[in-house]
Amino acid sequence: MLISDLKLPSSRLAFWVSIGGVAVGIVAGFLAGAQPLYLGLAIVAVVAVIYFFADFERAVLGLLILRSSLDIFSAQQIPAAFAIGVDALTLLYVTVQLLTHQSVQTDRFWWFFAGWVALQGLWVILLPLGGLGLDASVLPDSIREWVRIFSWLAFYLLVMQLQGRVAPNKIISLLFVSLIVPVTVALLQMFVPSSLLPPLLSTENVSGLYSVEGANRIKGTLGHPSGLATYLLLFIGLTYWKLKLTKRSLPLLILLGLLVFVFVGSKSLSGLAMLGTFVLVATASQLKLKNAIAGILLLVIVLGLFISTPFGQERLNTFANTPLFNPNIDVSRAILLSRTDLNSFNWRLAQWTFLLQSWQNSPFLGHGLSTSHYLSVFHNYAHNDYIRALVEEGIVGLIAFLAFLGAQFIRLVYLLRTTPQNSPQRNLCFILLAILISMLVAMATDNIWRHTPFFFYWWSVFAVAGWNWNQQPANNLVAINSRGTKV
Repeated sequence: MLISDLKLPSSRLAFWVSIGGVAVGIVAGFLAGAQPLYLGLAIVAVVAVIYFFADFERAVLGLLILRSSLDIFSAQQIPAAFAIGVDALTLLYVTVQLLTHQSVQTDRFWWFFAGWVALQGLWVILLPLGGLGLDASVLPDSIREWVRIFSWLAFYLLVMQLQGRVAPNKIISLLFVSLIVPVTVALLQMFVPSSLLPPLLSTENVSGLYSVEGANRIKGTLGHPSGLATYLLLFIGLTYWKLKLTKRSLPLLILLGLLVFVFVGSKSLSGLAMLGTFVLVATASQLKLKNAIAGILLLVIVLGLFISTPFGQERLNTFANTPLFNPNIDVSRAILLSRTDLNSFNWRLAQWTFLLQSWQNSPFLGHGLSTSHYLSVFHNYAHNDYIRALVEEGIVGLIAFLAFLGAQFIRLVYLLRTTPQNSPQRNLCFILLAILISMLVAMATDNIWRHTPFFFYWWSVFAVAGWNWNQQPANNLVAINSRGTKV
């Protein structure tokens, strides 16, 4: 659907303004008497809502750019407040659009996404009713998890409303602004001693897991090194996409080099697996020798940088003491060794074993959203998103999760088949498909599903990829149509 040009009649506008004024007055009076601080927060919220409707395009893009800088404030619940705010703004926007008889832009995949998110709510409802493996004491965790994934759906919908208002290439270019704060903080973490950094900007100390000194892993503002790696991989892919659209490649090549350099600093093995998979898929899809050489060269450089560090060498050496590479170590022995050898792969085998044992107590519907860290003696997340889905939502939830991942694959393949050959839109879909496949690989050994900032940007670009790229923006921003020419 397209945005309607219908205007709200003055009488109806006056009615809703009056109702809103009365409601605001009642709430303000109550808050002023109960807690003045809440009144101040309410005023800020009202101002934010007014700006949201007054300058919708910049507000949505501003929220998206801001998201990459918030995870360092997780202890203050800022990311959670952000998700709730996005959900509230989206519901308010949809309500206003419907009340004023204006259309809300969606696509077919958004409706599938909405149905899947609604299905996830089933586990939130069943938990307090005693229908799952745990009791209602873990209900707050499940509610937070559902709100988190609902915020992805909400932002997908908000980005869809920018179709016809902002050019698709303009939106993707503006997303690069979100790199400034995370990359700057990551560079500080790489070159400034931890003792000189504020606690909020500290690195992840893994000295308890590995014997080498200086084994701290940078995480920027993304909360975890692996989260930084997946976020950077998305923008490495988008930079590669933009290189095909411009003849001024030097600035983008410099940016690509910087992103790869910071990516290696995260010291994430799952990130390396994602990058390797992405390069293989992205270069294979082009079937050009120079692209294959460039991809191989990039992987060699990344692996060389990683192996050149003592930390990287020790992490790779740990594979020699796993069942994969040592025939003298079976799975049961690896589980026993996981308590003493500090081998992350053996630890994962033990974690998965304990979780699967817990899953047997509730095989069909699992134990509830975001409960996996309660179900293992390690009290940690699953580090395997497929096992996480099985343990938390049972066989039914795992099938739904795989169907959701498969729907994304099908959507991208459909767009590839329906967009013009060698067009920017088609090339973007190739990049997203390569990232999706790399994500599916990394999900087997990491908590990719918990990388919230990555998915905010993933769903935003995913929504843009399905737009009509021939539609000229109403604000006359320069666009690139599906044939690669300016309109």
